[in-house]
Amino acid sequence: MFTGPSALQQLLARGRFRATLAMLGPAFVASIAYVDPGNFATNVQGGAQFGYLLLWVVLAANLMAMLIQYLSAKLGIVTDHDLPEVVRAHFPRAFAWGMWVQAEIMAMSTDIAEFLGAALGLNLLFGVPLLPAGLITGLIAFAILELQTHGFRRFELAITALLGIIFAGFLYETLRIGPSTHGSLRGLLPGLHGTQSLYLAVGIIGATVMPHVIYLHSALTNGRMPCRDDQERGRVLRFERLDVIIALGFAGLVNMAMLAVAAKLFHTPALSHLSTIQDAHAQFGHLVGGTAALAFAVALLASGASSSSVGTYAGQVVMSGFINVRIPLLLRRAVTMIPAIVVLAIGVSPTSALVLSQVVLSFGIPLALVPLVMLTCRRDIMGVHVNRRATTVVAWSVAGLISALNVFLLYQQFFM
Repeated sequence: MFTGPSALQQLLARGRFRATLAMLGPAFVASIAYVDPGNFATNVQGGAQFGYLLLWVVLAANLMAMLIQYLSAKLGIVTDHDLPEVVRAHFPRAFAWGMWVQAEIMAMSTDIAEFLGAALGLNLLFGVPLLPAGLITGLIAFAILELQTHGFRRFELAITALLGIIFAGFLYETLRIGPSTHGSLRGLLPGLHGTQSLYLAVGIIGATVMPHVIYLHSALTNGRMPCRDDQERGRVLRFERLDVIIALGFAGLVNMAMLAVAAKLFHTPALSHLSTIQDAHAQFGHLVGGTAALAFAVALLASGASSSSVGTYAGQVVMSGFINVRIPLLLRRAVTMIPAIVVLAIGVSPTSALVLSQVVLSFGIPLALVPLVMLTCRRDIMGVHVNRRATTVVAWSVAGLISALNVFLLYQQFFM
């Protein structure tokens, strides 16, 4: 028998505005994956080659991400377990172990992209050679992860602050450079020009819908606000919808700003083949000035450092969830950064490694998304909060579309 007001009732008694602020956070942590260095690479390349043409793809990718992240958050709120734990409980043991293996591969691929991005940011800002910059990135990630030991709120606020830096950087770029309003509006109309534009569109979606945060978001919400009954879970779900809309909305604006700024500056005969982050940074300085180049590099560093920390946290979630094994978070950080440090040590092109990491990640998206849709469609798991029929149809359509596009991306990479 419950006595006294619940935790949610106590929060709501402080006023709706303060309650809303207190409930925001999980989606902001997840949204960092939607503005990671892989997005920098695909958006800059897309804007340089095709101008504003692919803006609608960025918008569509972020709308799909909103649905996916809400379903993950909903699973965590309703079941009080994260997605890997629910998979382990409802699927055969061999399947759970297979899911863990592929998720670990995805975690290392994610780390490569995020470490390289932060290392490039340090290199562009301070001239630090890439290998030492990678080691410094590891220290920054350790510091951010340490906040997790002092409670989820400090970690959420730190990640949200870094997201704010990224947003501020591209807000400055947008206001300073002034992308074409007419061109941007035309870019929101669906259309493609040739196979290469389709390839880049697939790359943008692959870089946006990241598999590790599909697992992570359910872990960020489960148990965060204890609920006594389904009515309270419904209220928490309404807060979470708002959290997702705001956080993913910011991430979407950053991605659209990246592409629009690249379209305005680089979509010229001389620069349309610009393909590396270093070249983009140099051209910002040459065409706009040092402050624009500085804003770009700072945003890249913030993106790499924050997304690397979030990726490590997600890796902990998949290990403990799928196979019920826990290791210290800092040890995990040290292990998963090894492939990225090796890439930097042997001198592989950072931008090429970024693109390749996105191809590898494309394998993991349907492997995370399909079980999520299956589980949130089951009434025995979700109870009264089971997906509505329309939600189920849209979710399966998104899962099918992303799976098909990623198969096409792999075909393009290896057979064309």
